[in-house]
Amino acid sequence: MDTPFPPYEPNGPNDEARGPRLREIPLRIIIPNVITVLAICAGLTGIRLAFENRYELAVGMVLLAAFLDGIDGRVARLLKATSKFGGQMDSLADIVNFGVAPGLVLYVFILDQARSFGWIAALIYAIAAGLRLARFNVMAERETKAKWQTEYFVGVPAPAGAMLVLLPVYLGFLGIPPSPLFAYLASGYTMLIGFLLVSRLPVWSGKSEGSRIRRDLVLPAILLVVIYVATLMSFTWETMVVTVVGYLATLPFGARSWQRKYGGWSAPTTHGASEFPEEHDGP
Repeated sequence: MDTPFPPYEPNGPNDEARGPRLREIPLRIIIPNVITVLAICAGLTGIRLAFENRYELAVGMVLLAAFLDGIDGRVARLLKATSKFGGQMDSLADIVNFGVAPGLVLYVFILDQARSFGWIAALIYAIAAGLRLARFNVMAERETKAKWQTEYFVGVPAPAGAMLVLLPVYLGFLGIPPSPLFAYLASGYTMLIGFLLVSRLPVWSGKSEGSRIRRDLVLPAILLVVIYVATLMSFTWETMVVTVVGYLATLPFGARSWQRKYGGWSAPTTHGASEFPEEHDGP
């Protein structure tokens, strides 16, 4: 004899386990996730434009994705709409926007002339970006955090990595011919940026309380930002090259500042401090 199905309960535990209905989610929680989805769309569109040889628009889309990624978290905190779902969406978007999209745009633009070596460089960069983001998520979930973690990143952050790795594209826009030699040099540079992403280099984050601007410097700082934006709009690729070179030049100074404040990298003394805690969990 067939067993009848149990009666359906609209608000029962089995139904609740599927998650909330769309109409039950507040609008303030949806808005940050919509921005994240738009960032993913921008990154994927950048890949399409690169395959269509519309490289300037492709790079613009990758940079737009970086901008949207930078504001979605701030919008979520402003609206008090942070959630675990949003955090997972943001991580997935970062892998696409700052790992896959820049790597493919760079490969289509110049690395393909280095043949397999160029493809290996693009793979290394994309995988390094994924590893960087995974490490960031693990470190963010730790209960015990060092004081310096509010001031410094461990390794170059993924959005900055996307901006840095596209330097060969900026140079190409300025007239450097896409020769095989340039392709091999760009491949080596791409792998170097990938190494900086997964390295343990302390990189100043600018999020500490000590990095706040004094009141008497607020107006000059605003003026500098206006000048930078105006320069970026008028001399886009020259400004991006200067920005990349300037950022790379600050890395040794940030590491030296960390060394002066906090000494050397200290070995973990507590259980579970490994970046890969799952590997040490056993039955």
